[in-house]
Amino acid sequence: MILMPWRETLRRLPQVLGGLVLFGVGIALMLRAELGLAPWDVLHQGIADRTGLPVGTVIILAGVVILLGFIPLRERIGLGTVLNTIVIGLSVDATMAVLDPIEPVAVRIAAMLAGPVAMGVGAAVYIGAGLGPGPRDGLMTGFARRGPAIWKVRTAIELVVLVSGIALGGTVGVGTIWFAVSIGPFIQLTMPHVTIDEPVAEAA
Repeated sequence: MILMPWRETLRRLPQVLGGLVLFGVGIALMLRAELGLAPWDVLHQGIADRTGLPVGTVIILAGVVILLGFIPLRERIGLGTVLNTIVIGLSVDATMAVLDPIEPVAVRIAAMLAGPVAMGVGAAVYIGAGLGPGPRDGLMTGFARRGPAIWKVRTAIELVVLVSGIALGGTVGVGTIWFAVSIGPFIQLTMPHVTIDEPVAEAA
C-alpha cells in the first residue's frame, strides 16, 4: 500500500480527481464520436453492448477485477489506484448522460480528435499527483517486473483486450489509430508541468 501523510494526500487529491474526471470525459467523447475507441474501451463497449450495462459501469467492474490481479502480482495499491477504478467510470457515465449522440460528421471528427487529448492530459495529471497507478497500468508494471520488457507487456495486453473487444462488437476505427499515436505524446508533453516532486513516504 502506498502511504503518505494525510495533509500531503489531501493536497494532491484535487489533482488526482481532476485528472480522472478529464480522462473519463475523453473516453465519452470518443464513444459519442463512434469513430473508434482505445483498445481497453473497445473491450468495455463490447461488454456493455452484451450486458446492457452502461460503459462507465463496465469500466468500474473491470477495474475491480483487475485490482484482484494485483494480489498475486504483489503490486502496490494507492489511493489513486482506488479512485481511478471508480471515478473514471462515473465520469464516463455522467458525461454520456449530458452529451447527446452526435450527428454531424465534422463534430464527430472533432470529438474523436479531442478525446485522446483529454485522456492524455488527464492521465498525466493524475499520474503526476503520485497517489498510485491506475489498475490497468499497475497490471502492466506488475507483469513487467517479472522479466519481459514493459513495451512487450503493454503491447500484448493492448492486443488481447483489443481482439477481445472486437469479438464482442466494440467500435474500432480511425479513432483507435489516433489514440494509439497520440496518447503517449500528450502524456509526455503534460507530465513535466503537473508532476509533484516532493518526497513520498512508502510502506509495504
